[in-house]
Amino acid sequence: MDRRQFIGASAVAGLAALPGFKAALAQQLLKFTITCGHPPVFNWVKVLDETFLGTLEREIVAAGSPVKIEWTKAYGGTVAKLGAESDALRSSVSDAGIVSQIFEAAKFPLQQVTLQVPFGAPDIATISRIVEKLHERFPEMNDAWAKNNMLLLATVAIDGYQLVTNFPVNSAADLAGKKIFVPGPIANWLQGTGAVAVAGNLNLYYNGIQTGVAQGAIVSMSPTWSAKLHEVAPHITLCNLGAQYTGSIAFNLKSYQKLPSVVQQAVRKAGQAYGQEFAKTQTALAEEAVKNLRAAGATVTQLPDAERAKWAAMLPNLPDAWSSQLEKQGLKSVRAIVAAYLEALRAEGVTLVRDWKA
Repeated sequence: MDRRQFIGASAVAGLAALPGFKAALAQQLLKFTITCGHPPVFNWVKVLDETFLGTLEREIVAAGSPVKIEWTKAYGGTVAKLGAESDALRSSVSDAGIVSQIFEAAKFPLQQVTLQVPFGAPDIATISRIVEKLHERFPEMNDAWAKNNMLLLATVAIDGYQLVTNFPVNSAADLAGKKIFVPGPIANWLQGTGAVAVAGNLNLYYNGIQTGVAQGAIVSMSPTWSAKLHEVAPHITLCNLGAQYTGSIAFNLKSYQKLPSVVQQAVRKAGQAYGQEFAKTQTALAEEAVKNLRAAGATVTQLPDAERAKWAAMLPNLPDAWSSQLEKQGLKSVRAIVAAYLEALRAEGVTLVRDWKA
């Protein structure tokens, strides 16, 4: 050993004697990015930040893995814009995050199934449970995730959609001639009502209603309160249009496959924890939101069941039209998926206001 080698070996030996050196040497630091198009004011982002990341870190430590993930939190569209979140995950710009597939129907066609059945199940847990079973039963539903370099971890079903407007709504007929903000395929829920659907999202509703772009929105209650929509649309009509599967927690497939098996298990457990915590907290927030809206001076009314039935009767056969459209794209299992979804709703005790058929 020459003098230079001796000095180098001595230095390493000296460092090895220092406390924590071996642990630092063994630790595998990964720098990942997590994304969402919405800001943290909304519960699905808050639970992503707190429950998903928190559970993942705890599970990795509990497994005794040397892996440590350092996250860059890119929320509010700073890296992945709403409606283009899957692009960041597919291209490996992002390693994990929320995909709002309600705005990406072309990439996730079969994931729009619940949106074809308005006035469905009112609660998040039921929709999440059904959608997860559909993914298990129909492998075609997972093809979209694999094709876009993603692994599905959890569903994000939003609490029941309602109507917020700057005019009173006492009947389905009151919608005629009015411009209503709607996200993605929910525009179909206004067909035949005489209302004009205006494409939008939670990031646009407040200013859009305030400036007259639209006179209301179809939206769930918890974000209505978070976004203070009652300030510009003080009429809250509880139509019970149903909870809907609108988003997903996904992991970049390449990033996931590079992880040790114990960390992969931790990722899946974190996804499960997210799903459970989100359903619980979002349901509570929806109930609290209605109380807060009333207390803040909003006019909260219930659309009578007879009017809900009239609204549903005005619509074309949405599941059938959707099935025909996707069949032309080569998705042959779509009618079976719709039938399975409708049957699952009935099995959960949901009474549909219309006998939808594919």
